[in-house]
Amino acid sequence: MGGRALSAVFGGHRPPLQPKQISPHRRELLHFSIFCLNYPGMPASELIRKKLQELPHKPGIYLMKDRFGTVIYVGKARDLRRRVSQYFHPSRRMGWDVKFKALVEAIHDLDVHVVRSEPEALLLEGKLIKEFHPRYNVSFRDDKRFMLVKINLNDPIPRFTLARFKQDDGARYFGPFVHSAAVRNTLSLVRRQFHLRGCRPLTPDERDYKHCLYGNLKFCTAPCIGNVTREQYLQQVLAAVDFLSGQCEEMQEQLTGEMKKAALAQDYERAAMLRDAVSDLRRTTVKNKTFERVPYTLPLAIDPQKDLAELGQALGLAGPPTRIEGFDISNISGTFAVASLVSFKHGRPDRANYRKFRMKTVVGQNDFACMAETIRRRYTRLLRESKEAGTAAAPPRRAPVPLPDLILIDGGKGQLGAACEELEKLGLSRIPIIGLAKEFEEIYRPGESEPLRLSHASGALKLLQRVRDESHRLANTYNAELRLKRISESILDEFPSIGEKRKAALLKKFGSVQRMRIATVEQIAEVSGFGGKAAAELKAFLEARSVV
Repeated sequence: MGGRALSAVFGGHRPPLQPKQISPHRRELLHFSIFCLNYPGMPASELIRKKLQELPHKPGIYLMKDRFGTVIYVGKARDLRRRVSQYFHPSRRMGWDVKFKALVEAIHDLDVHVVRSEPEALLLEGKLIKEFHPRYNVSFRDDKRFMLVKINLNDPIPRFTLARFKQDDGARYFGPFVHSAAVRNTLSLVRRQFHLRGCRPLTPDERDYKHCLYGNLKFCTAPCIGNVTREQYLQQVLAAVDFLSGQCEEMQEQLTGEMKKAALAQDYERAAMLRDAVSDLRRTTVKNKTFERVPYTLPLAIDPQKDLAELGQALGLAGPPTRIEGFDISNISGTFAVASLVSFKHGRPDRANYRKFRMKTVVGQNDFACMAETIRRRYTRLLRESKEAGTAAAPPRRAPVPLPDLILIDGGKGQLGAACEELEKLGLSRIPIIGLAKEFEEIYRPGESEPLRLSHASGALKLLQRVRDESHRLANTYNAELRLKRISESILDEFPSIGEKRKAALLKKFGSVQRMRIATVEQIAEVSGFGGKAAAELKAFLEARSVV
């Protein structure tokens, strides 16, 4: 690059020839400017350049987006400004990595989210990758999760175990933990400190105790052979629970003191072991955000208000649609016909008002009838709740949900027509409603023969796509959940002499076959229709089946 070009970049002043004399910020700007001049075809260079200058030197995650607003890459950084700037350095762009070149050329915009620490960044990165499935990410796209520590106080002899998934089984979970090796070492330390068992049997007995390493080394108080009562052992467990909840300062001080004594006595091997134990303890018990859902502060659209205004203008509405409700149907071969409703408020997901529907009147595979039933049930209920609000007969509940400013149907003319008929019957034909067909992203409107086609770079279309894709995801997820539940419940059909009433009673009490499997014989016997013998037979039957 010539001197004139550099002079133009820096307002007529040529930069010093010695790189060491350039400030880090100016050198970063120089690298980016050289890149933009060498590759003028790079999209949104001014927007990215401005964002690079505003990035903080803090840990967090960053999302790279293409020109359609789709997240194509999610990454984490200890220093956001330094890490994100590296993507646009000429040295990286000149490399041989074809995937990296394709990623950089596809970047049109980027968003960041600042967190408190690097472990939090790692947790949020994994969450977002599972949420968006970016095409340039490989890690975290499977079903693997971070480590959890699990304890079920209802077990005969509770034990701490490691898990990857949090289930609704009455157990208490700690985590997730970023460093799996650290949590394993800390759990081993906790077992020794509080004299807890580490054996695998759910209910160990004397035969298990004979070859139990924890018992022979006196690490465990051996409740399995009656050395302590269950109540006494439960107190040990509760003390360990308090420790994992964050009350660990006393143990850290104790281990640190022992480490210093070992170092003074020149027992360096023991001092190193205690040093590692303290390090693992701190890494495990540090307070981290778990990010159960995508943070609402995370910008998933470049400018939601602008997108709403553009959408209102494109559809000829009175103003930007503040509330948008989107519907989709999931109906595979006529089984488990379900529908989803997602709500967007001010251009962002309003998850508190998401709803799922299971069809009650539709037989077979009929998407039009499913859509009609869903619209009828949704807005009949909203009208009823609106009339009951403020009356003496109204049950104590939150304020009724207002009618939407726009309804989006995932589908073409058929689904849109079925929805319009139901709205007209309810006297709600005044609500604007459209259908969005997937193949060509065509927008169908009532009374219009030709579909409306918006530019793929349009913020209005991107907003509609986000609503449509979210309703599609929710419907498919609900359908998969019902199928999985049905596969699990079908195991009960193989149990001899069980009818629908007894099966329904079991599922009503335990909720799932998995929770039934970990229940005791006495708990199963409490269900109507099951005596002691039948409960024992069912327990043995479930233990013999490995399918969950």
